[in-house]
Amino acid sequence: MKIFITRPIPEIGVNMLRDKGYEVLINESAVDRPADKKELLNGIKGVDAVLSVLTDQIDGEVMDAGLPDLKIIANYAVGFDNIDLEAAKKRSIAVTNTPGVLTNTVAEHTFALMLAISHRIVEADKFVRAGLYNAWGPMLLLGSGLSGKSLGIVGLGRIGSRVAEHAVRGFGMKVFYSDIKQSSEFEKEFRTQYFENLDDMLGRCDYVSLHVPLLESTKHLINEERLKLMKTTAYLINTSRGPIVDERALAWALKERWIRGAAIDVFENEPKIEPGLLKLNNIILTPHIASATEETRDKMAELAAHNIIETLEGRVPPNLV
Repeated sequence: MKIFITRPIPEIGVNMLRDKGYEVLINESAVDRPADKKELLNGIKGVDAVLSVLTDQIDGEVMDAGLPDLKIIANYAVGFDNIDLEAAKKRSIAVTNTPGVLTNTVAEHTFALMLAISHRIVEADKFVRAGLYNAWGPMLLLGSGLSGKSLGIVGLGRIGSRVAEHAVRGFGMKVFYSDIKQSSEFEKEFRTQYFENLDDMLGRCDYVSLHVPLLESTKHLINEERLKLMKTTAYLINTSRGPIVDERALAWALKERWIRGAAIDVFENEPKIEPGLLKLNNIILTPHIASATEETRDKMAELAAHNIIETLEGRVPPNLV
């Protein structure tokens, strides 16, 4: 059995595959950049499994290059919008992801962003490094608190639920949520309030955190019209997928102070970033690192490898999309 890994991943996953006696081919040239189409087409030939990452666009053409041997595409991510699922289904190729193992880490990063933007941590750091700190001042770099404030969760999946839990139990926040389905059990446990219509929720929130998958229906879910519905004192946090937010509209909203600030880890056209956002002080930008802890990335590698092993040994993988 041959396995193609499109970019280097933590060794723990690679060793799991090699310990099974599989031949593992790693695209070592794509250490600090995405694999290009040519590398994908060449690497997939004659292999039984592909371990892909979210920067790989796996379409029907790429899949065809792996036939008839290709049996599984194991995505090293919780999302799978980079893979053409219909094309995979037509070719009887299994597609898996790595859910669950990154829930806590992404939730933590969400709060790191929330705290950093509201307490103006990045601005304060730059202020000190620039030699501008001369004395304590009662009006110096005033920010906003989290305790007792309202948080709107858009998408109450694993990560959104964990963020809500931290908000209620850690900061005593009032949580609202909008999702395609309501959870009365969750509402009872965490004293949350459900909004079927997102528009009705946005104007009530001091913070809005996005946790929906990228679908045709969620692209530009947060647009100019919805940014105008938010409080002028509100903050927007995005650790889901970049295209959920219309970046041009967000840049304008921040410039014109329709909202107070934003903190985002994902971008609409990664790695490109809307130029208008780079000029603003009331936004924090991190390079898609919400799951970037050693522990979590190791677990993701283990889970992706396990999905491959289960498939090649004739069993149903645990994380079949």
